[in-house]
Amino acid sequence: MADWTRHLAKFASRVDSRLDEQREKLGLGASRTVRIEAYRGFGRPDRLWVKGRVLRGLPLPPAREGDSLWLNLSASLQRFESDEVPGAQVRVRYPGGEQLLTADREGYVECWLDPRPPLSDGEPWRQVEMELVEPANPDGAYRTQARVLVPPATARFGVISDLDDTVVRTDVASRVRMMKHVFFGNAHTRMPFPGVAAFYRALERGSGPFAGNPFFYVSSSPWNRFDVLGEFLELQRIPAGPLLLRDWGVNSVDPGEGGHAGHKSRHIATILGLYPALPFILVGDSGQEDPEIYHRAVREHPERILAVYIRNVSRRPERVEAIRALAAEVEKAGSTLILADDTLAAARHAAEQGWIDPAALPEIGDVAHAEDQPRPDELKEENQAMSRGQET
Repeated sequence: MADWTRHLAKFASRVDSRLDEQREKLGLGASRTVRIEAYRGFGRPDRLWVKGRVLRGLPLPPAREGDSLWLNLSASLQRFESDEVPGAQVRVRYPGGEQLLTADREGYVECWLDPRPPLSDGEPWRQVEMELVEPANPDGAYRTQARVLVPPATARFGVISDLDDTVVRTDVASRVRMMKHVFFGNAHTRMPFPGVAAFYRALERGSGPFAGNPFFYVSSSPWNRFDVLGEFLELQRIPAGPLLLRDWGVNSVDPGEGGHAGHKSRHIATILGLYPALPFILVGDSGQEDPEIYHRAVREHPERILAVYIRNVSRRPERVEAIRALAAEVEKAGSTLILADDTLAAARHAAEQGWIDPAALPEIGDVAHAEDQPRPDELKEENQAMSRGQET
């Protein structure tokens, strides 16, 4: 996890813990509506994973284009100030059975389900009902549907992708833009890297008839931003997939959890284990530990990783050399690591391997060129920086 993310996680954890203590002392929130925030699950016809969180208060409305900076900041603070309901009971109903779950200290519930009989092949997204049993709402039972991805039989490979600085611009090199994105932005203001949406759609389609290759997004972003990231993917027409995020609650920053690397490695192992016949492409960036994590995955899961694509966001020569050394190790292990300066370089390799249709390359290149033009806010900041430099 990047330093700024680690510090923010610890700060958010302390604030959230203090707020929870004060609510408990004052008895606040007891009369507020209790709801379940259902996250996107995944599975196969005979095995499904679902996760959700029990919270007090109504969900935030979707962001709108043109929302003010202060409205976005208010929404961000409300997300991190979530009022979870530890000990809540949730009943999960699925084909052939049901389970009663108890929320943990941070309000989370999750479980594996075994549909009986197994689900038939069909639409990739299925529905699992989650019902709040305790505490009960005064205005009636609360039920919601959790969406669960079951890859179709036509899928030829899966994609496991990072988000920050891989799909969405975080701009860690510019503290001003980074803080603006995280605290003052919304799903409409967050921008993908040039061409990444078109490339991911090409990977989902595959090289022939529509394959429906599944996507899994494994990130150290907090679950509190699940709605923002989901809206962002939808707005940018990036393939939907389960978002496997991290809990930034008081227990989640404990070093014993394994941090960023442990979080990603566990989820990668789970996904690969659930789909033993499906090879995978791993996509990340050079800013954190993705090359090292993916290198380990190649070693631990021989012949399962088709390729590793790493977006080069670090210009430090020693980092580039370290990743090139990892690329040589990945090749020895039977896979390929591509360190790419842009999306088109990775797309060309995928086309050469027959994983995407070469006819998609012009679209990816044209879109990447158009998206790569500096935005007005970037030009303004750069001009101001140049003016300050000249003054000094």
